[in-house]
Amino acid sequence: MFAVTVLTLSACGALGGREVDRPLESFSAEELYKRAEFELESEGNSAEAARFFGEVERLYPYSEWARRALVMQAFSYHRDRDYEASRGSAQRFLTTYPADEDAAWAQYLLALSYYDQIDDVGRDQGLTFQALQSLRDVIEQYPDSEYARSAILKFDLAFDHLGGKEMEIGRYYLKRGHYVAAINRFRVVVEDFQTTTHTPEALHRLVEAYLALGLTDEAQTAGAILGFNYQSTVWYEDSFALLTGQGLRPEASGDNWLSVIFRQVIRGEWL
Repeated sequence: MFAVTVLTLSACGALGGREVDRPLESFSAEELYKRAEFELESEGNSAEAARFFGEVERLYPYSEWARRALVMQAFSYHRDRDYEASRGSAQRFLTTYPADEDAAWAQYLLALSYYDQIDDVGRDQGLTFQALQSLRDVIEQYPDSEYARSAILKFDLAFDHLGGKEMEIGRYYLKRGHYVAAINRFRVVVEDFQTTTHTPEALHRLVEAYLALGLTDEAQTAGAILGFNYQSTVWYEDSFALLTGQGLRPEASGDNWLSVIFRQVIRGEWL
């Protein structure tokens, strides 16, 4: 023997204004779906809406109402900030209905379930990488959808976020005199995150770190790249002052990884 819990749903209006409890199984798919919409729109109860959308799928699997309810469940969970549950519903929709007209929305909701959990740059950035991949899927798989443009904007912001993480770590090492470790972080920004807002500062920090190590060729070349692309920034002004203060100038010098980048800049193959 086992106990069976019967979920009920209050019904009124059709019963002459009297409110009664009926088992969920006695409601049609449309009635359950509309109750879920009511909870979502009128009551603002996203968690309860997600529950009723789930009941549509459970009681009327593979119906048209179940299809619509599944993606709406993903949306309801996301509005409730239950990102893991939202991701699960969105992924189920994509697996079950890969060619559906709402597949782009489901993929976008899946991406948002990662993106909206991105915290400040001081925390682990695993979710940022997952958000980037999921946003890329929206952009590449549904380029003509209404979600592609938003995905592109969020992709750029998430990418900038990762660059900010590298800068934060690099500055940490620089302040403590760990110049080689700092240079490695700033190099990542210059080479891999060159389209982000952090590149000018990364080049300036390279000037600082290389000068501290006495590597003048690298410092001058970093200053030259900074001047070529970001001459109007405060970062170039600071780098110019540092270099000229030691009798140096921002110019390509020597044969190093920065001189390769400088030549690419001159040919217009970088940035």
